Amino acid sequence: MRDGFIKAAAVTPKIRVADVDYNTEQVISLYREAAGNGAKIIVFPELVLTSYTCGDLFLQSSLLKKARAALKRIVKQSAGIKALTFVGLPLEVDGKLYNVAAALSDGELLGFVPKVNIPNYSEYYERRHFTEGTGPAREILFDGDLIPFGAHQLFICDSEEEQVPGGLKVAAEICEDLWVADTPGTLAALAGANVIVNLSASVEVAGKTAYRRNLVKMTSARLVSGYIYASAGEGESSQDLVFCGQRMIAENGALLADSGRFTTGITYGEIDVDRLRAERRRLTTYDTKFAGEFTSSIFDLNVDDVKLTRRFDPRPFVPSAFDDRRARCEEIFLLQALGLKKRLEHIGAKTAVIGISGGLDSTLALLAAVKAFDLLGLDRKGIYAITMPAFGTTDRTYNNACTMSVTLGCTLKEINIKNAVMGHFSDIGHDPEVTDVTYENSQARERTQVLMDLANQTGGIVVGTGDLSELALGWATYNGDHMSMYAVNSSVPKTLVRHLVRYYADTCDDKTLQSVLMDVLDTPVSPELLPPKDGEISQKTEDLVGPYELHDFFLYYILRFGFAPHKVYRIAQNAFEGEFDAETILKWLKKFYWRFFSQQYKRSCVPDGPKVGSVAVSPRGDLRMPSDAVCALWQEDLETL
Repeated sequence: MRDGFIKAAAVTPKIRVADVDYNTEQVISLYREAAGNGAKIIVFPELVLTSYTCGDLFLQSSLLKKARAALKRIVKQSAGIKALTFVGLPLEVDGKLYNVAAALSDGELLGFVPKVNIPNYSEYYERRHFTEGTGPAREILFDGDLIPFGAHQLFICDSEEEQVPGGLKVAAEICEDLWVADTPGTLAALAGANVIVNLSASVEVAGKTAYRRNLVKMTSARLVSGYIYASAGEGESSQDLVFCGQRMIAENGALLADSGRFTTGITYGEIDVDRLRAERRRLTTYDTKFAGEFTSSIFDLNVDDVKLTRRFDPRPFVPSAFDDRRARCEEIFLLQALGLKKRLEHIGAKTAVIGISGGLDSTLALLAAVKAFDLLGLDRKGIYAITMPAFGTTDRTYNNACTMSVTLGCTLKEINIKNAVMGHFSDIGHDPEVTDVTYENSQARERTQVLMDLANQTGGIVVGTGDLSELALGWATYNGDHMSMYAVNSSVPKTLVRHLVRYYADTCDDKTLQSVLMDVLDTPVSPELLPPKDGEISQKTEDLVGPYELHDFFLYYILRFGFAPHKVYRIAQNAFEGEFDAETILKWLKKFYWRFFSQQYKRSCVPDGPKVGSVAVSPRGDLRMPSDAVCALWQEDLETL
């Protein structure tokens, strides 16, 4: 289970009603195939050894005896195969009949989990045959051994070779158990289970497929768990019903695999148990208060290097579907504007001051300010768009900044800071021919001083332009562009800034503004602090700190889930296959960790700004990190790659 990935298989064999020998052959064949393909959790449908549609044949002792014998055979066939497998069958216990999931691994029967919720409505009449199996597990005799029997069971992987012993905890429920208000899986999750399996025989009717799919997804989200669903299908009696044969594997609200309806065979998916555990650690309201009420059975797994077939989105902050992306942009843009609106209302300010460079970040900040002023019913002339040309300003960015500000109806003001900076160089004895960090940061701090003083002069506030990616990397001049009175972009990553500006361009009616915004999108990201070459931008940010696509990917998985460097590196190779090679990814991953740790002091004193997504670095919100934390532990991991 390297890096926490476990390969799961949901299986639907083609069966025959009440033909236990035939069904057992199908189960064994598909079981071997799934295990041979590396599956470590294998789930078969409800009552698969007999079929679900046996009706009153369930009361025949011959059928029950045959099912017990079939299970014994399957357990023996599992010897040498270290995979946790669930098989459905009817089981008589103390004179009552139960619909159970038998859990087995490596030649050992681990336990019987009975169905808790027995439906007896519409087409279902299970109470005619089966008894509820509620409560704690007790031991029953099966084939000469005492086997746990009961709903409250966990199956725990405790391999010495596993990176995090006990990291995988599996619980089972059966069909209707998923559809009730208080599901057995909920109790199991609150006892520590991070993967729930469901052995099902779900009837198909018009409209049910989408509902079932959403139910599995949302259950995995609500329980912060993996969910493996395997339903009966072809071969069940069609006397009155048709069964869906659908198989799904979900993880915390995301559907990893879906076979669709009316299929047989095996559906695979890799569940990231490490990610689930990280999410539960983060959620202080997720309480495993029932852990002591469950019986635990231990099984072992070979630690295989799971080949990932699931794909990781290279841009986790940006929805890939056009409609979803547009809706997300509209939502975030409104959140930015509402945050600024509240701040302006609270302090009674009627003006806002923004440094406009003609780049992406200041463009987004200006657009958010315009929206906030419109929501407040204030004149856009109260937005002072300040362009401050200096040594690195190009005609392209200057003209875009000016045109944009005027077109939006803001008050444009130009303040050339060259003389002020040259005077400062003279004061501190700096040679302007030396274009070092002092040369660059003097310009950034002069611009901030100008903005702050203009805000005082106009009775307004300085709206910051820096984004989340820059804060994570510390790519900001301390007390320069690092500082403002309200930072509207502070939790918007660079990869998303671009789409927000594009969204505004696509939805605005003004052709001039649209044209300018599209040119801003085509302009290289740059602080423009070094002199241009032949009139073009000479200082490109991504040449210095690395591609923002990579850094935003690193940021998401490091902060959102706490993944270790080697895992981030692995999934980054998966996500950026064909875009960045492994050497490039590792180079910038090392750079990210170094900058992230060394620049925390800048994030410890950032201005207020609205949180708009699941990752933020405000010291008052999401990130409580000491400024002098040592990166050695993470660097050690990086050096092994």
